[in-house]
Amino acid sequence: MIDDVLDRTVAPGYGRLGLAVRRRLPGWPADPPRMDGKVVLVTGAASGLGLAAAQGFARLGASVRAHGRNDERAADAVDAVREAVPGADVRPVAFDASSVAAIRGFAKSLDEDRLDVLVANAGVMPPERTHTDEGVELMFATHVLGTYVLIDELSELLRASAPSRVIVVTSGGMYGQKLPAGDPQSERTDYSPSKFYARTKRQQVVLTEQWAEKLRGTGVAVHSMHPGWADTAGLQSGLPGFAKAARTVLRTADDGADTIVWLGGAPDAMGSSGRFWHDRRQRPTHYALGAGEDTPAARAELWETCVRLAR
Repeated sequence: MIDDVLDRTVAPGYGRLGLAVRRRLPGWPADPPRMDGKVVLVTGAASGLGLAAAQGFARLGASVRAHGRNDERAADAVDAVREAVPGADVRPVAFDASSVAAIRGFAKSLDEDRLDVLVANAGVMPPERTHTDEGVELMFATHVLGTYVLIDELSELLRASAPSRVIVVTSGGMYGQKLPAGDPQSERTDYSPSKFYARTKRQQVVLTEQWAEKLRGTGVAVHSMHPGWADTAGLQSGLPGFAKAARTVLRTADDGADTIVWLGGAPDAMGSSGRFWHDRRQRPTHYALGAGEDTPAARAELWETCVRLAR
């Protein structure tokens, strides 16, 4: 009951207090076991939650592939992981997570015998409406289409490595947004960075459920999670007003990434698929005071849009 109250009152549950209290409650899930011999790919690993997750997996002994949008950012990610975890097996990978062509090129060149965990974490929040060179709205391209293509391209390797996991990093802001029916890229909506971010995060949650269904029975579990309010460079640049106002309650990046690492290694995560998590516990994807349920037509439209744009 305490946990549910924290979750529904948002600020206490999403801030540092929520995690601190939950860790002391009976039934807090055990830490994941060692992951020696496992291969983990984390996108957006040069800073923030992605870097914290990459470091967390390295501490468990996993072999980490740290992604950056270019060679310099990927090298920065590797250096930061090795600084935090001396002797870590971490290697750089670089590609544009908003580009279908770049993701497909990366997947074709990937020389790996296995992939045990894929963490789709790369994110953006441009101040103005922006489109990629492929003509796709940038936040949709990065958070939704890029995630779809990455899972699609790596699903064969994930199946061959089963039991394996996909973890999609979303945001609690998605509770305030429904799928934009008839307008998947929100082209007919006045641009708002925070609204578009939350909307694409809602789309990620639905996409996770759809991939879980598609991969059912393959040994690949697909989950989404939200980190709560974590103090990252992305938050500071994307929502500076909120970051300043909430500075006393913000979590560290390590605390925000805790559930990412837990989902990547804990046996509990293989007992289900298509779930939404926060602080090591499954959460509802809708609340009564939120945006409400999405229609089957809007959900189908999202999948069909990704399939079409990925061709």
